[in-house]
Amino acid sequence: MSQLRGLYAITDSQLLADERLLPYVEAALRGGARLLQYRDKSADQERRYAEAAALAELCARHGASLIINDDLALAERLGVGLHLGQDDGSLAEARCRLGPDALLGATCHARLDLAERAVTEGASYLAFGRFFNSNTKPGAPAATPQLLDEAARRFALPVVAIGGVTLDNAPGLIARGASLVAVVHALFAADSAAEVERRARAFAALF
Repeated sequence: MSQLRGLYAITDSQLLADERLLPYVEAALRGGARLLQYRDKSADQERRYAEAAALAELCARHGASLIINDDLALAERLGVGLHLGQDDGSLAEARCRLGPDALLGATCHARLDLAERAVTEGASYLAFGRFFNSNTKPGAPAATPQLLDEAARRFALPVVAIGGVTLDNAPGLIARGASLVAVVHALFAADSAAEVERRARAFAALF
């Protein structure tokens, strides 16, 4: 998985209305997003499955990988990847149920000890952040660029930088060792699918 690099697009149910979800995501994929995380905290299981299945089809068409946020059962049902926060279940159990080839991400906040544990439990990538002020996770512990330096030295897995990432600050994170930059608002808070694609191409070009 160490070769995994590029734009990591994350959907947000508050940001993307239903009618915009698929066209905006497809625009991001056309623009070069390598990973797509479906993040929806609602309890509407039927809708979430239908949306995730449609996103899985789009990802397959564009050669990208779908990651489900915090829902092992849904990831298992669709045969796609999973991202887990610190309070969202066992990485080891997820690895056992999803198999050795599934993409499995772990939120490590700003702590290398959490990353060490994630590695031993079978994570495919390590997500650190927030690095900047974030609309999605305003209360998350702050991470520093120096943390990326240390993580890149210590771990063989891809390192994801998340939290307030923009086209202006992403180059500095990549230079310090981020394999992927995870983006929500700076990608999807756009007036049109064409603008989403333009932004995605600009992020992808940084790599």
